Amino acid sequence: MKTRFTLAMALAGTLLMQAAAAQATRPPDAVSGASPEQEAAAPGAAASARPEADRQRDALRKPAEMLRFAGIRPGDKVVDFMPGSGYFTRVFSEAVGPDGVVYAVVPEEMLKRRATAADAIKAIAAEPAFGNVKLLVQPAGGFAPPEPVDVVWTSQNYHDVHTPGFGLGNVDDLNRAAFKALKPGGVYIVLDHAAAPGAAIDDSAKLHRIDPAIVKQEVTAAGFRFDGESDVLRNPADSHAAGVFDPSVRGKTDQFAYRFRKP
Repeated sequence: MKTRFTLAMALAGTLLMQAAAAQATRPPDAVSGASPEQEAAAPGAAASARPEADRQRDALRKPAEMLRFAGIRPGDKVVDFMPGSGYFTRVFSEAVGPDGVVYAVVPEEMLKRRATAADAIKAIAAEPAFGNVKLLVQPAGGFAPPEPVDVVWTSQNYHDVHTPGFGLGNVDDLNRAAFKALKPGGVYIVLDHAAAPGAAIDDSAKLHRIDPAIVKQEVTAAGFRFDGESDVLRNPADSHAAGVFDPSVRGKTDQFAYRFRKP
């Protein structure tokens, strides 16, 4: 009996040391505060219905890191504002799961310019694997999901609201709509291509970039509290001089991600 007890204690000690070593050798991003639910929801953690073309872009767009930064969990309600082809719409759909909802907001002003602007989201919402995606076609400065949400997200599009030719209205209205849509404590994530510090807002139409300081000033003016930033998409090699569609930087621009919280 004493021998079995001694062996059991030795085995337990070995397992504890192995667990401690595994934790110590985990990469920094894996211990950045993500909950077990968030780790499980990260793309690639389980079978995914996302198309191969989307998954090939993951190395550049860092969806797992962005999910952790936004704090998106199973059951959350998320607004994906100006979702484009739906890359993050699908990511969010799998992350929030069957108990969550993704409201993909396509500004109605875009449909006036391009009648097919919402077609990609319609196709995604029609797929059984993404049945929690709901398309909303609403004014950019007055979007309103049917219920309070946990996260409002916009990626690579905030600068477009400053582009007169897009006709998306006033950026102050957009930020107030985001504030109103969120639950108390909810977060507003703005991810965009960075312009050079001090760059004029007029440059956004030409380069499709924006000075992060302008975003911070505008969003906090709507009542939000700045709550942090992620540097995983930053690229110090980007000179900020070329437009984002220039072959020299396309897909590799310096991008900032800011998190703002509704008090």
